Amino acid sequence: MMDKNQLEMIEKENRESQEQKYFDLQEQHKILSDALKQAQHANRAKTTFLNNMSHDIRTPMNAIMGFATLALNHLDNRELVKDYLSKILTSSKHLLSLINDVLDMSRIESGKVRIEEHECNLSDIMRDLKAIVHSDIKSKRIKFNIDTLDVIHEDIFCDKLRLNQILLNLLSNSFKFTAPGGIISVRIIEKSGAPEGKASYIFKVKDTGIGMSKEFQKHVFEPFERERSSTVSGIQGTGLGMAIAKNIVNMMNGEISVESEEGKGTEFTLKFTFKLASQQRVIGKIEEIEGSRVLIADDDFNTCASLSKMLASIGLRSEWTASGEEAILRTKLAIEQEDPFFGYIIDWLMPDLNGIEAVRRIRRIIGDGHPMIIMTAYDWADVEEEAKNAGVTAFCSKPLFLSDLQQLLLKYSKNITSVKFPEKEENKGFFVEEFKGKRILLAEDMEMNQILASTILNEMGCDVEIADNGAIAAEKIKKSKYDAILMDIQMPVMNGYEAAKIIRAMKGERFKTIPIIAMTANAFDEDRQKAIESGMNGHLGKPIEIDKLRATLMKCFSGKLNDRRF
Repeated sequence: MMDKNQLEMIEKENRESQEQKYFDLQEQHKILSDALKQAQHANRAKTTFLNNMSHDIRTPMNAIMGFATLALNHLDNRELVKDYLSKILTSSKHLLSLINDVLDMSRIESGKVRIEEHECNLSDIMRDLKAIVHSDIKSKRIKFNIDTLDVIHEDIFCDKLRLNQILLNLLSNSFKFTAPGGIISVRIIEKSGAPEGKASYIFKVKDTGIGMSKEFQKHVFEPFERERSSTVSGIQGTGLGMAIAKNIVNMMNGEISVESEEGKGTEFTLKFTFKLASQQRVIGKIEEIEGSRVLIADDDFNTCASLSKMLASIGLRSEWTASGEEAILRTKLAIEQEDPFFGYIIDWLMPDLNGIEAVRRIRRIIGDGHPMIIMTAYDWADVEEEAKNAGVTAFCSKPLFLSDLQQLLLKYSKNITSVKFPEKEENKGFFVEEFKGKRILLAEDMEMNQILASTILNEMGCDVEIADNGAIAAEKIKKSKYDAILMDIQMPVMNGYEAAKIIRAMKGERFKTIPIIAMTANAFDEDRQKAIESGMNGHLGKPIEIDKLRATLMKCFSGKLNDRRF
């Protein structure tokens, strides 16, 4: 028989076993409960996403179908049809942006987006950015400005495409929620203290738009989140733009934050540390004008402070004012003090006196010879003639980087009495007669795409022959000579990759050197790489962008396209 102690021990073990089972059951219940909550959350997110997408895709589709029907009913009214087509194009671009957002988010979540760093220049990146948003600036009458502060290192290694995508997502948000007449600005600041061989930058995107609530700021970077208020209910979007930006920033080892106040605007802040390019642009003093004085006139304090530091770094003395009227008074005072200004950098748009009128009045005092530079974030084409007549020497675009300023002043340092107004840069594209007689083989299986591409190419002056699949394209290239091949990828019988490999394997120099360009809806980075690996020279995405097609053909016919030999 068991004694009392043994019985108590057995009872204790039983109790502990029961308690452990209870705790295990509780833990299992918690795990199952959490899994259920996550599944319910994912299901709600999917439902919300489908509801949002159903609505957001139908909105531009409705416009496309409706205006297409109206255009068909008014074919005899050219101006009306032109207006309808313009609306269809606008809605199509919006639809494409929705699809791109969804695909980008899907690729990010599946780990298919890679950061590819290449040597690039901050000045070029910001100019490209300004060119892209130019039409939005004009259409919404937004005051837009890009400037720099203490940026010394311009040549860096980064993923230019992804940095541009982040900034464009933020700017797109600003343009959506800022009323006409509002202000949007981008500022780049280089911070000290970066590790050797690297540089740290802060990008600030600020607007005077409607702002956002404190509660929404907590969720602004979450997928499919949009502010729910009457103020923004009519503004289209998937609610993915900020989530995409946040994910790419994380992939680039950066930081993103937001500050906003309802009714007063929003400011997004990005922080990145980039590796410096091995060869930096050499910035040094300009001996011919070292010690000379330059007057800056701009109503933005930060721009004046930044320009003053830049001028000091290339050996010039500077003064600044926020007023055009005061710039004239300082000019008179400098002459009286027998220490005149060598040159002037004047903002085009100032509150009291615009830059061109300020130049006109200063010219009356100092005469010709010294550089008068108008600085602006806008297109100056409409006032160029007036500016030349007023005595403006040159225009320069914001943002103005240190290397830009040095090059600009170097032009006038050798002989300041022979300054000339620089020619405005033109868009030198090909005209129809320059493509005349060029033979293009178009490998494309969709009839509508054949008609569209052929029409565009014919209007450029090209002779076009069509192959319905890759196998037919390979046979045609054996029998006839072409100047270039535009190759779809997804085709029956034989796809574009296989066709390109077969053509490159044919005996004869022309098969190895003829330009083959992928023209396809497979538009991701890995698709581009696969096209190159199959023997193609380049990659154009669908929908067809006429300017990009023209530029690519220009490279083909001028011999500047990468000459691949296999």
